Amino acid sequence: MARIVGDSSGISSITVIDGVEKGSTEIPKSLQECVKQLDEYFQKKRTTFNLKLNPQGTEFQKEVWQSLQQIPYGTTRSYQEQSEALGDVKAVRAVASANAKNPLLIVVPCHRVIGSDGALTGYSGGLWRKRWLLEHENPPEQQSLF
Repeated sequence: MARIVGDSSGISSITVIDGVEKGSTEIPKSLQECVKQLDEYFQKKRTTFNLKLNPQGTEFQKEVWQSLQQIPYGTTRSYQEQSEALGDVKAVRAVASANAKNPLLIVVPCHRVIGSDGALTGYSGGLWRKRWLLEHENPPEQQSLF
């Protein structure tokens, strides 16, 4: 289950909820398209998202989150490759920290970033969920990067 927060300015956060959470089951109009696109993603009918996003963070974090959206469905990048794409090969730790603060799980695909050695590292939704998302996008019989 996920919690989606946003308004007419855009989606500001998507987080994973473990267990049952009390709250409204009515989906506000401003969030309906996000729910629809996430559902299509999980049904393997969508590989990219077209949503108005409004994440809150520093300019650097927003730049890092924007770069995550350039990683194609079914592929992975290392933190080093992401740093290089941002133009600073020494920013690996800063990039990893910004990835860890990504407020828009799945839609901004930080799950596609792995260690240089191919290891699954860091994911606020849990490493088991990161593995599941990567296998969802690239089933084991097709995998070559992890």
